[in-house]
Order: sequence, then C-alpha cells, then structure tokens
Amino acid sequence: MKIMRKVLIKQIVTEKSKTKLKNKFNQSQMRLEQECQQLLFEQRKLQNKTGVSKQEISQRFQQEINKRKEKINLIDFKLEQLDILEIGSEMIEKEVEALVEVEVGSHWNEMVNEKAIVIKDDVVIRIDE
Repeated sequence: MKIMRKVLIKQIVTEKSKTKLKNKFNQSQMRLEQECQQLLFEQRKLQNKTGVSKQEISQRFQQEINKRKEKINLIDFKLEQLDILEIGSEMIEKEVEALVEVEVGSHWNEMVNEKAIVIKDDVVIRIDE
C-alpha cells in the first residue's frame, strides 16, 4: 500500500539565493503596485458611468486595493527578514508530497518522522530521513 506524506524542502542561504529571493520579492511588490494603479484607473472609469452606485464601486475597489497593500506590507516584512538571515542558515522553502510504500512489518515511526530535502543553489545536497 502507498500513502502520501509531506516532505519539507529546505534551502541553505547563499549570496546567490539571497539575491534571487530579493529579486523575486521586488518583482512581486512591483506587480502588486501596478495592480493597485490599474484598480484605481478602473474605479475612476466605472464611477464616470451613469446608473452605478459610486459608493459601492469605491468600497469594492478599496477592498481589492487593501488586499494588495497587505501583501505589499508582507513582502516588506519578508525583505527585512531576508536581510537578517545569515549566509549558511537553513530556511524552509516549501512542502511537497511524496508517495511512501507501506508494507506489513514496516516501522511506522520511521514512516511518519519528518523528512526533508536540503538544497543549495538549486542543487540537492542531502536528504534528511
């Protein structure tokens, strides 16, 4: 029988990975800011139409803009944390699922122990079992 289990993907922080993450965060931040500008433009366009509630439009668009601003603030926090991270430290990047074969006589505790794949600059350097 096969079961699904979660495996952590950990990344060792290097100058290269730090730069890559910083660029990824900055791109996400710029995309979110562009979305906010686009939403403001769409809001102004809709408010000029007749027969629509300006207050309702304003409220709906403001909710969407606020969601994006919260994401921007979260990215700011992540950028601050990234600056604090030391080179060589491990950080959890994501979690993936893996198939595990379970047979009669298998040791259950070994099957459910946390397993991790550790990568450094996109290369697997070890598998913790």
